[in-house]
Amino acid sequence: MKMESNVFATDALRVTRDVADATVDAFVARMAGATPFHRVAWGRAIEGATGHSLHNLAVVDGAGALHGILPLHHVRSRLFGNALVSAGFAVDGGILADGDVAAAMLGAAAVDLAHQLAVPAVELRGGPTPDGWQSVADAHLGFVGPILADDDAQLAAIPRKHRAEVRKALANDLQVSTGRDAAARAEHYHIYATSVRNLGTPVFPRGLFHAVLDQFGEDADILTIHHQGAAVASVLSLYDRDTVYPFWGGGTQAARGLRANELLYFALMRHARLRGCSRFDFGRSKVGSGPAAYKKNWGFDATPLCYSHWSNDGGSRDINPNSAKYRAMVTMWQRLPLPLANFLGPLIARQLG
Repeated sequence: MKMESNVFATDALRVTRDVADATVDAFVARMAGATPFHRVAWGRAIEGATGHSLHNLAVVDGAGALHGILPLHHVRSRLFGNALVSAGFAVDGGILADGDVAAAMLGAAAVDLAHQLAVPAVELRGGPTPDGWQSVADAHLGFVGPILADDDAQLAAIPRKHRAEVRKALANDLQVSTGRDAAARAEHYHIYATSVRNLGTPVFPRGLFHAVLDQFGEDADILTIHHQGAAVASVLSLYDRDTVYPFWGGGTQAARGLRANELLYFALMRHARLRGCSRFDFGRSKVGSGPAAYKKNWGFDATPLCYSHWSNDGGSRDINPNSAKYRAMVTMWQRLPLPLANFLGPLIARQLG
């Protein structure tokens, strides 16, 4: 393997950053292990909303056909350190290749790009781990399950104790709406911002949600639960081939007593079924966390997620809000008035990547 200017190459393959968005998306669409975070729509949304530059590395052959891609965001942060991240603000999006050679070339090219940009670290979320990189598979769990033929079958698949909670939600005076318009976006952002403030986490910029919805078009929407005219729970979801990805969701304090979150996800399964989806990707949660236990209560099996790290000093960024380093900050954030948290939050959250 030899290195040219901005390009790694073998006799048959080379890595380049000069590849058309449509070509990348066509490759992603035919790869079994692809996720919506590999799509150009995600990369452009993150770049546009946060300013973190997108570098799409691609392996091509002599005829110009793609054999692998790696979307990297250059996350610049004074608080958390600079890194190349694949993919920024996502739970997946690592190396996507049709063979070991292409995968190895992308790993080597990512390190080369880090050196060129003077970035000390590279983080890959999912995909194969390049040789010589650190691999972490005991921090996060993924939860994926089937969307069944109808509501009755879906309800029967939920473990008995949690099924009773869903039945209570279905019996409550709750209404379900879906949309992508300004009203749906405003309700979702208010609920999500309130929810993460209560967890002690800075909220992402409002523009990030707008950018994802705009870039994905009909492949993204918002489902919201209302009680007596007030929005109490909401989730922004992505749709990719046969899978729905509920990605940014939350509920108000009132949602718990109303079991609104139970209806939120059960209604999303119904909505996704009508869209033709057969898989429900409940996303990632930290090992041993409350959200992980909640997803298990729905009957989802946990699968360890493997993330990979390279750095020029052997270390890695610490952006885990549960670490001792941030414990006092989390407690302080939970006490902030919501308007102040919503003002300060995006200034911090955009640096997390």
